[in-house]
Amino acid sequence: MATESSESEEEGKITGGNQHLIVEDDLREMGKKAAWSVSSCKTGNGVSSLRDDNLETYWQSDGAQPHLVNIQFQKKVKLQLVVLYVDFKLDESYTPSKISIRAGDGFHNLKEIKTVELVKPTGWVYLSLSGNDPRETFVNTFMLQIVVLSNHLNGRDTHVRQIKVYGPRPNPIPHQPFQFTSREFITYSTVRSLDSGHCFSRAADCIIGLGSFSVQMSFGWDDTKIRKLPSVFK
Repeated sequence: MATESSESEEEGKITGGNQHLIVEDDLREMGKKAAWSVSSCKTGNGVSSLRDDNLETYWQSDGAQPHLVNIQFQKKVKLQLVVLYVDFKLDESYTPSKISIRAGDGFHNLKEIKTVELVKPTGWVYLSLSGNDPRETFVNTFMLQIVVLSNHLNGRDTHVRQIKVYGPRPNPIPHQPFQFTSREFITYSTVRSLDSGHCFSRAADCIIGLGSFSVQMSFGWDDTKIRKLPSVFK
């Protein structure tokens, strides 16, 4: 049974893994929108094994390190999280021990955005693409490259069983520059007038026309702190 992954005291090191793949509701898997390629592969263990949702199959490289997984999009996308499934118990010296993640417009200008060491990982391993600045929650890029720099026990070739890439879901409210964080406020973010059929939805001051009167209220950015919806919504 896989153990829970955890960050060690040394920054950039991850031990263990997660048995189940769990991501936040405000993220969506972006890999299906991309073209995938690898630097090398063993016959029968190609790039498709990274995306078949089967933990019994795996991509196996067949060449000198580093080993590369290239993820290319037709247009610039926002990416926030990379999740790998690796299994030290099964793959031993084929298991990655050090991984680099690079982003850019293409092969010509890739820049490293994260390097992480894996310590005998078994299960899903989560690699956040957020920067040191709390406002940098994602990378905006045409291409992501995952680089296996080294393996456990000085192994040459590598096994990776699955890779998922996630980005933030698009704003569900048209023409609104911000995004609510809770399900309740997403549900009630647009209110239709009972008599005129008009909808009102604004970022700061929301004027809601209801028959012969109107209610004005201000939404803060962290709507999760509001526990109870106004009675006018009911």
